[in-house]
Amino acid sequence: MGARTILIAEDNEEIVDLIIPHLVKDGFMPVIANDGEKAIELFEQETPNLILLDIMMPKKDGLAVCRYIRTKSDVPIIMVTAKSTDEDMIMGIDIGADDYIIKPFSPKQVLAKIKALLRRLDTSQKDDKIIKLDNLEINIDEYRVKIDGNEVILTKKEVEILFTLASNPSRVHSREMLLNELWGYEYFGDTRNVDTHIKRLRAKLGLAENNNYSWDIKTVWGVGYKLEVGSRR
Repeated sequence: MGARTILIAEDNEEIVDLIIPHLVKDGFMPVIANDGEKAIELFEQETPNLILLDIMMPKKDGLAVCRYIRTKSDVPIIMVTAKSTDEDMIMGIDIGADDYIIKPFSPKQVLAKIKALLRRLDTSQKDDKIIKLDNLEINIDEYRVKIDGNEVILTKKEVEILFTLASNPSRVHSREMLLNELWGYEYFGDTRNVDTHIKRLRAKLGLAENNNYSWDIKTVWGVGYKLEVGSRR
């Protein structure tokens, strides 16, 4: 396999200069865009393996760039933000980003996230996996979820969480376990990230409103979460 291309869309030259040597040392080939329009241009020219995408950029911001790219490709995207509230952190996730990182960060953090995301992508591409539980169907190859045959629009991370829980019904997954499995052992974050994703996942699946499903995502207080089958009917 040749060197993987990483598109860095970032207008701060100091940050770019800090990251590039670490990427090159690990065998990646970085290409740089210092504004949103250039990021789209390089995305179409280079077909990168992963995009590191700053939210605040000239001409087009990172959110607009992410929306555009998601109409064309499922390339992994890590959003870079200077904001740290839950809503700001997951804004990019909602429109299709796979992960995020908050400034200030170290090059090692960025590299760890890139490696973990590409490793998960490699694993998912090797296996053809579909889980069916009553009216719930999860296709991890296509990142599609259906309830009663109707597709539910979820982010990649939400599909991964649901698939992980559904792979072992009734098994309790601690927050730390989910972080390790889905964000990678090198992930620099806290367990509130898991809680935020689970909350949004339950809302999108309609679990708070619908009492007819035979399955539910249960909170095990002080530990984590499990997908319990036969918990409603």
